[in-house]
Amino acid sequence: MAGIAKTVLVTGASGGIGGAIARRFAQGGYRVALHYHTGKGQAEQLAGQLRENYSVDAQAFGADIADPVQVQAMVEEVTGSFGRIDLLVNNAGVAKQQLFTDMAPQEWEHIWSVNVSGMIFACQAVLPQMIRRKSGKIVNLSSIWGITGASCEVAYSATKAAIIGLTKALAQEVGPSGITVNCVAPGVIATRMNAALSPEAIAALKEETPLGVIGTPEDVAHAVFFLASPEAGFITGQVLSPNGGFVI
Repeated sequence: MAGIAKTVLVTGASGGIGGAIARRFAQGGYRVALHYHTGKGQAEQLAGQLRENYSVDAQAFGADIADPVQVQAMVEEVTGSFGRIDLLVNNAGVAKQQLFTDMAPQEWEHIWSVNVSGMIFACQAVLPQMIRRKSGKIVNLSSIWGITGASCEVAYSATKAAIIGLTKALAQEVGPSGITVNCVAPGVIATRMNAALSPEAIAALKEETPLGVIGTPEDVAHAVFFLASPEAGFITGQVLSPNGGFVI
């Protein structure tokens, strides 16, 4: 690998946090594979920006993350284009605010299939090549609600808690192969997902945050990049939560 840039696969890269993560790795000289499902235009536009601004190889790859066949095909396509995948960032996810008693079975199944099953499928598709090389890193995106739970977000909180459990268990299983698995659990971040909140709700969230501000996608990206860096080589199975002190 001397002289060859490492490759990162970022799932859900057409969103705000995913895009910020992709940009941070491009800044760091990584070749970037941008996964998207419905956001093809955004992902391809971002890939073009990364190539132009950072002179790195960046390409967009489509797949329904909840479909194991599509995920496997995407990983094979990424590997064919870049030669290998050194780092997997599992960022793809969905959320919905509603009363627990109003949630229909198909709504639960959808959020679970994207947030948890999709992450499992991506790990299963990428791990064999990492295990063969005895090296690799996986960073999974959870949430503070996976740590504390959130009213009217029971399903989302449950999936994000599952991601933390998945991270800790998988870290133990693949550690002997030289692979680290860690988790980033963001606090309240200024994304499209939170853009629908009222000014009053945003003000209340700022008030609850000791630093008095809402986080940015870049705050999350920096945390992910750290866990992928050589400086985090002895860190695995851990949860890093950039949340401004919202949860301590």
